[in-house]
Order: sequence, then C-alpha cells, then structure tokens
Amino acid sequence: ESIEWLEAVLMHHPGAILLISHDRVFLDTLTKRTVEIGGVKVYDYKGPYSAYQLWREEERERQSQAAKNQQKYIQDTEQLINKFRAKKNKAAFAQSLIKKLDKLERVEVDAAENAQIRFRFPPAPRSGKVIFEAQGVKKCFDELTVFEGLDFIMARQEKVALVGKNGAGKTTFTRMLLNLEAATQGSLETGHNVDIGYYAQNQTDELNGDLTVLGTLEEVAVGDIRKQLRGLLGSFLFSGEDVDKKVKVLSGGEKARLALCKLLLHPYNVLILDEPTNHLDLKSKSVLKEALRSFDGSLIVVSHDRDFLSDMTQLVYEVTPHGLKQYIGDIKQFLHEKHATSITAYEAKKNTPIAEQKSKAPKTPSKDSSGLSHAERKERDKAIRKAKKDVNRWESKVTQLEQKLSEHNDAMAEVDPSDRAKMTDMAYAYDAVQQEMQDAINQWELAVETLDRLESNG
Repeated sequence: ESIEWLEAVLMHHPGAILLISHDRVFLDTLTKRTVEIGGVKVYDYKGPYSAYQLWREEERERQSQAAKNQQKYIQDTEQLINKFRAKKNKAAFAQSLIKKLDKLERVEVDAAENAQIRFRFPPAPRSGKVIFEAQGVKKCFDELTVFEGLDFIMARQEKVALVGKNGAGKTTFTRMLLNLEAATQGSLETGHNVDIGYYAQNQTDELNGDLTVLGTLEEVAVGDIRKQLRGLLGSFLFSGEDVDKKVKVLSGGEKARLALCKLLLHPYNVLILDEPTNHLDLKSKSVLKEALRSFDGSLIVVSHDRDFLSDMTQLVYEVTPHGLKQYIGDIKQFLHEKHATSITAYEAKKNTPIAEQKSKAPKTPSKDSSGLSHAERKERDKAIRKAKKDVNRWESKVTQLEQKLSEHNDAMAEVDPSDRAKMTDMAYAYDAVQQEMQDAINQWELAVETLDRLESNG
C-alpha cells in the first residue's frame, strides 16, 4: 500500500524528481528521463527505463559492429605496413600508415554488466507426476479459522504464483507444504522423490557467520557450477574483495542476497520462494527471473513484484478463506480480472474472516433492509449501473493503450540507434502514450473505487 501511496503522491508532484529505485514498473510509471552511471561513463536518455534498456542494447550492437569494422581496417593496414616498411621506396608510405594508426581513435564497446551471466539451475532430479495434493484442508489457530475447504493439486514442472489478500494465509499454506505446520482438518500429501528448496524472509538465520561469502557457496556447490561462483556472486552484488568478507559482517540485505544465491546451487526439483526480490537490484532480478523461467522443476513463488512475476508462471492461485481459487495465466491476467493495477492494490481490499462471516446470522429480508426508500434504492441502482459502465469503458481504454504501447516498442526496435533525432522523437511519443495510459488507469481506479463503495453501501 505504501508504494501505491508514494506513486500517487509523486505523480502529482509539481516539481522535479530524482528517483533511485529497483522497481521497474515504478520507474516506468513515474520517469521521463533515465540516467545510468557506469564505471567510467554516464548515459543520459530521454525516456523511461524500459525504453532506455532497449536503446542501450541497440547501442551496444551498433558499437560492436563498428568495432569489428575498425578492427578489420587496422589488420589490413598493418599488413600493408609489414609489406612496405622494408622497401626503401615505400618506407615513407609505411611510416605515414603507422602515424595514421597511432592517431586513430579506437571504437569502444560499452560493457554490459550482466552480458556474461547466463546462470541456469542445475537439472532438477525427476520427481513423481504429482508434487502436492491437498483435499478439504482446514487450518485454525485457536478460534481463528484461516481457511477451510482447501483443495490443491500441483503437477510436475508446473510454475505457479501464490497470491492472497493480507492475512489470507499465504505463508501458513507454504509452511504446510513444507510440513512446518499441520492441517487442522483434511489431508495434504507430498509426491514421490520431491526435494524442496525454500526461501523465506528469515532465511539469513541459517548462514554460518564464520564463513566468507565465497566459502558459503563453495561449501555446497557441486559440479560445473563451481566455476561460475564468482560470476553468480557478482550478479547478486558481491564483487572484488566482497567475496572474501565474513558473513557475520554483512548487512541484512547482503545476507538475504547470499542466502538466495546459496539456495540456487542445490539441484532441487521444487522451489518455494517467498518474496525473493526484496533485496535485489534490477540486474539481479533479471538474472533470477531468467533462471527461474528456464528451471525445469516445479515452482511456487510469492511476490509483490508485478514485473518479476510477469510471464513467469502458467497459473495463479489465490488463497481465500474458502480455499484456493485457480486462475489460468500469469499475474497480469489475474490483476486484470481483479480490476487491480498492482498486487498491493489488490491486497489492500479487505477480506472478511470466516469467523466474522459465521458470527453474522442470515437475516430475513425486510421490506426495506437497506434502510433506503424505494426512490433512494432506485437512484442507488442507477448509480451502480453507471459505475459499472465507467469501469468497463476505462478498462477497454487501458487495453487499447497497452496495445498501442506495444506497437511503439516494436517500432522503436526497428529504428537505427545512430539516428538520435528519430530515437528521441519516438521516445517522446512513447512517453506520451504511457502518460495517457497512466491517466486512464487512474480514472479506472476511481471508477472501481466508486463501484465498490456503492455496492458495499447496498
């Protein structure tokens, strides 16, 4: 909720904003200019972060091709120099070529920080066809019923996102899958040869403080992955002398990144990750996301990062007081069905606990159970119909603008990166469409809030 609030405040801030963030969606929503500070160079681009990333990749490709052409020219020139420098009548010509090469300004190719990092999980050992199977599961803590009637079956190699409103029992359910919590009622079985790797927010407590960062990984790494340990640590922000630090002197964020890094080394066939991106920057998130997408085991992930979850899972399961509800597709489809622009916006809508629901005895409808007169009810129903139309209208508008934004992205990919004028014009056009879409999303959110308010008052 705090991210939603901050985004709304900054959207309407009249002055300039210098924003540093690891949240890609947050950056794309709020910024119109991107400045990257590299090792020896600063890159300044008039456009949001995602558009800047596209431009940087194209710029690297252009530089790489220019460097290849220049290298060929240098080799050809050096051949001429070697051919003529020993001949008296051509010695002067050879010297002029040497001076020409000395004055030649070499084309430098910008180093992509994660260009060499293509980490993949070790092949997952084969498990049974069914990973988890739950039937009629109920979980209570004293008088509080968290959920009941929960049915769940997960097949081998399925990748699912687990979501739920605040207090719905996401963590409780994952702990039950790990046999760390017992069901109050019902059955929950784990399949054959299932080996679970779990990342929780308190995972750092399991680290040995007397080991070094590199030693922590060397202790558990096996096979070819041992050759990639320093590169992998670099992707999680440990580089140079950092790998020789003792774990006990690391900050909380560094320990969390190391714990996640360590988890990736073991050949599990099931991963359950709870908020794995909390302490990761954009580069590290991207590395982890690609590793998870190529993971050939089963995955359950809990995260508030919409960009991280996008295009990662085939299914979304919503934890509700009455069990699990399945949604086909990734988090984008789920949020679209829930009329929410982000996971935090969806979670902000309150659930009614089961205990509270049961405490309310069914009421026999009276002549005027709402306390409204006939005329007032008629006016309210009219307002609800109008609010529904507004929600559908703005939802359609957002969908159209998403398509338009995608078309702009495709068009930008076709432009020659050396044509700075055209790239700048297209970046401004992209920004204009993005701003229009954000305005439409804001209107849609207002319409949804109005509809919710009218229906709850009914």
